[in-house]
This record gives sequence, C-alpha cells and structure tokens, in this order.
Amino acid sequence: MLAAKMNRGNDDNGDRSGDVPDEVAEHWAAPTVPLVTPEGNPGTELDAAREPLNAYVPLPGSKSLTGRELILAALADGPETLRVPLHSRDTDLMVEALRLLGTEITPLPGKNPYGPDLRVTPAEQLTGSTSIDCGLAGTVMRFVPAVAALSLGPVAFDGDPYARKRPMRPVLDALRALGADISDDGRGALPFTVHGMGSLRGGRVEVDASLSSQFVSALLLSAPRFEQGVHVIHTGDRLPSVPHIEMTLEALRARGVEADSPATGEWRVAPGPIQAREITIEPDLSNAAPFLAAALAVGGTVSIPHWPAETTQVGDQLRELLPEFGGTVTLEHGMLTVTGTGKLRGVNIHMPDAGELSPTLVGLAALAALPRPDGTPGEPSTITGIGHTRHHETDRIAALVAEINRLGGNAEELPDGIAIHPAEMHGGLWRAYADHRIATTGALIGLLVSGVEIDDIASTSKTLPQFPELWRGIVPGAEAAEHDGLSLGLDTASEGAAHGAEIAGSLSRFARGFLEGI
Repeated sequence: MLAAKMNRGNDDNGDRSGDVPDEVAEHWAAPTVPLVTPEGNPGTELDAAREPLNAYVPLPGSKSLTGRELILAALADGPETLRVPLHSRDTDLMVEALRLLGTEITPLPGKNPYGPDLRVTPAEQLTGSTSIDCGLAGTVMRFVPAVAALSLGPVAFDGDPYARKRPMRPVLDALRALGADISDDGRGALPFTVHGMGSLRGGRVEVDASLSSQFVSALLLSAPRFEQGVHVIHTGDRLPSVPHIEMTLEALRARGVEADSPATGEWRVAPGPIQAREITIEPDLSNAAPFLAAALAVGGTVSIPHWPAETTQVGDQLRELLPEFGGTVTLEHGMLTVTGTGKLRGVNIHMPDAGELSPTLVGLAALAALPRPDGTPGEPSTITGIGHTRHHETDRIAALVAEINRLGGNAEELPDGIAIHPAEMHGGLWRAYADHRIATTGALIGLLVSGVEIDDIASTSKTLPQFPELWRGIVPGAEAAEHDGLSLGLDTASEGAAHGAEIAGSLSRFARGFLEGI
C-alpha cells in the first residue's frame, strides 16, 4: 500500500535521482560514530560514549531564495548580479529554463568553491517556442509557467516521471483565470504547454493552495508584469506555508514592488517595474538541519556561519525545534551553534509551517527511540502537521515510515504525521526515493546505527551536491568514499575521493576567507 504512494525514484525510465543511472549508481555507506570505552577501545559497555563532534560547516545559498531571485532577476528592469547563489540540480534547471525563455545568465569568475556568482540580463521580450525540463523541481514546474505566459510562443513543460504525479492543477487553473492559454488535456499535471502571448491580464483569482504554498508564490512572483497585478485569495481549509509566501513578498518589496497580505489567506501584488539590484543569497538554513541534528544525536557541537539574525527562511525554525530533543542552540555574531550531549529526548511536535524540516526531525525521533547504552528503552515521539509533505518529492510520510521500519524501527503513519515508538534498529538498505531529504535522514540515522547504506545519495544534488563530502567531514575518522564523486559528476572514483577530502578539509578556511568578505 505504501509503495503505491511513493516515488520509487525509477518510475518509467530506470533513473534514481534523475542524475545517476541505476547501472552506475552505488549504495553509499553512511559513516557511523562508534561507541568507545573510556580507555579508547571500541565497545558497548554501559559507560561507553561516542567521540563528540566539533564541526564548522559553511553552506551554499538557499534554494528557495535562489529560485525566487532568479525569477525576479529575469523579469527586472535591468541587469543584476546574484552573489553566492546555490548551484544544484533544482537551481540549474531554473537557470536553464529562464535561458530558454531568452534571459541571459552568465557565470562570473571567482573563488567560491560552491559555484560562481551569476550575472542576469533580462530579455527585451521573452520568447517561447521551446521545451523546459522541470526535473523534480517544484519551483521550476510551478514558478516558470507564469513567466512563460509572458513570452511569445508555446512553451512545453515536462520533468522526471514522478514529477508528473505532483499536483499542478490549482496553479494552472489560476493562470487560466488570469488570462493564460494552457493545454494539459485535462490532466492538471505535467506535461503541459503554455501558449505565451507576450502579456497576461492578471487581476483577482481564487486558488486552493492547501497542498503547496508554491501555488501562491508562482502567481505573486510574476505579478508585477501582469497588466493588473494580482490579488490571490486562498480558498482551501488549510493555510499553506505562510513563511514561504512571506519570503516571496519580502523579495518583491526589496525590489520596489508593492506587495502585501491585506488579510489572512489573501495576497496582493501591484503592477509595476521590478528593480534590478545586487543580491547576496543567504545560506540555505534547511540544508543545515541534518548537520545541526548530528550534534544532538552524537554529542558535541556543530556550527553554521552566516546565519541571518532575521530571515523568512523556514529553516530558522530549527532554533526553536531542535532544543525539544535536548541540547542547546545559540546564535552569536552570525554563528549558529548546536551543542548536544548525545542523549536525545522524545518529542511531541506540531509543525505545519516547517514541513521541509520534518524528515530530519523524524530521523532524530527514530534515534531517540533507540535503547540507551544502559539498557533502558528509548522514548516515543509524535510529529504532526506535516500531512502536506505527502505531495513533496515523494510521499515523505510513507517513505520515512517504510524506511525506519525496514531497519527494525517502529514508525506508524498518522493522517497528519508520524508516531515513533521505542525500538532497536539495525543496518541495511535505506531507500531515498529520489528525495534529497529522505537521503540525508538516512545519513543521520547512520551516525548511530552501523551498516546503513543509502541507495541514491546523488539525490542530494537537488539542493546540496557536496553533501556526501561535507557529511563525512563532520564525522570523526570518516574518510571520503571513492564513489562519492558520483554525486558531483566527477570523472573517476579517485577524483571523487580526492575532491571529497579537499572539500571537507578546506571549506572552513574558505568560509573564514571568501564568505567573510561578503
């Protein structure tokens, strides 16, 4: 029953994440921090403990912000530069989509090891007569159709096999109501074609955005270029992720656009120019989740530099959510540090506005449910308010329950979340379902459960291609696996291993140099 709901990662075409074919992909052995006795010998004695972490992890730019800023830059009133953007599968697909519509996007030379800054020059007139690959990126399949409606000519959209199962009808129907011509043969999903006419009327529109805040952001981002702007009214029973919509409104206001929320469940954007400006992208705070959670699971500290004091990123909620599991969180001078004892508590969390963080927190809950070294049982947890994550890259509730139980855990699927009951876990295959956050959750569980192998670590390229190297860099004694190079598209296994060691060993120096100059 569960399998029918989930993205297997190989529907129809045999690919896993869309980047690495089955015949060359290898299982990735998640590094484990072993129990060590006070004398330094491995063991499981009652007084054994794990070597604490002491890690400093600089991260590349936010996926959510990079995607939004690329759209706004493509529609702006002049050229601009995006500094420290994320370079990942999702953002690469966004860049290519906008280029196909006539936007000039040029990488700038620099020393950022995560990838170059981008110079974006808007087209005088967006052009269609092209086809856009959405991959599995919700931001591409939902944000770009409104841009395509402003182009001249047909624009065909399609993506990975599972992308055809992701909900699209609300945003397609809303664009039609605003004057767009869209052909989808009644599917309400990929593939579809937007017949661009060079402009869009805009105006008032109702949309049920219960399944995704992206339906609202998709309309707001391009709305300044609509003849009447837009007034979006949410009609569903459940509000979408308000922080993500506020992120969109703030990005618009920062460019001189009149954008507000006149009432709960309503958003307005006035027509007018989108000012070009130089933008520095904040680090991706949601990508920080597994690294920070590792400090709680193992013990020790993990620090993320350049954490903004104020932000619309959902990942900032980690500051309130992680202490529920034990340990402390501090933010001083732009450095967020999580300190843990390795003694996890069970939790009862309701988190409707932070669904993208739920896989990491479910992983922590599974570790909190493990028996203690002294033989006492672990603690149960319940995480709710995440029913909408069934419609993310995969059905995340079903996937997490299936994989935790596959390794001997005791996870129960709830209508709106997951319950974790005390249980021992063992090593084995952890399936990622082509979902980057399911993959990183497997890595987190592998810190305490030896023998966990992830079938598709390359799926992390969706938002953080360097994840395998960075993860091994925080684990005491871990060495870069030879096949880590697959996730970076490197030519040979030895090149992957060398690059992994270089990334893990040099990013702290980079962060204290390059990023300090931003």
